[in-house]
Amino acid sequence: MHERERHRIILSAVQERPVATVQDIVELTEASEATIRRDIAALALQGRLKKVRGGAEAMHPPQLGTLVGRHFKVSESVNIAQKRAIAREAVKLCTDGDAIIINGGTTTFQMVHFLSARRAQVLTNSFAIAEHLVKHSKCTVTLPAGAIYREQNLILSPFENDGIAHFFAKRMFMGAQGISALGIMESDSQIIQSEQRLMRQAEELVLLVDSSKFASRSSLILCPLAQATTIITDDGISPSDRRMVEDLGITLIIAAREAGEQETSSVA
Repeated sequence: MHERERHRIILSAVQERPVATVQDIVELTEASEATIRRDIAALALQGRLKKVRGGAEAMHPPQLGTLVGRHFKVSESVNIAQKRAIAREAVKLCTDGDAIIINGGTTTFQMVHFLSARRAQVLTNSFAIAEHLVKHSKCTVTLPAGAIYREQNLILSPFENDGIAHFFAKRMFMGAQGISALGIMESDSQIIQSEQRLMRQAEELVLLVDSSKFASRSSLILCPLAQATTIITDDGISPSDRRMVEDLGITLIIAAREAGEQETSSVA
């Protein structure tokens, strides 16, 4: 990873949490501790962050109203080949004229590339998904009312009357922060509120998660895993996780990468 990209990830990380530790950033960038310490020192000299013991913090604390979670642009490039293969399989479940719901996320975002030739009715709380479909497809796009959270490219509202209840879909396609026997996990209570409203409006719930999400954990549980009707993941899923899904009676689809799609980082 180039220095400029590492610096962008570091600056994003310090805006998401009180202190981004060296280890946090190592996991995000897969660079060595020595490299990250040099990057933090360089950014501190430039006045772009504060160097603290064991890590770095933002020059200005994050504003109230921000969401917990990694910046959309940081997550977008992680496991991109797997996400694209998963999204391809998801769109195979769609036919012209279907009403579908797509929640905001970097895996679900990859669906837009395969929806360009479809004429679906799409409700999404993702500004990025809506913008792409409006420009590059013939899909009808509906957005809920709410505020735009630029870092995560989400539109969220704390109120029930955000318009979601007036849309009904055959399927909802949803990403997640983590998957376990405890349930489907998310990182922020506002995201959970929005996704629960979206889930109520669909007959089926299709989870789009790369295999690293089975090892990822969060402190918040959105719903029981059994609420999903289908899970689409990649061939990195472990035998034990496969059994867990199948024992719950959930349809499991393994997405295969096409020729030319390169293996990518497995950072969650």
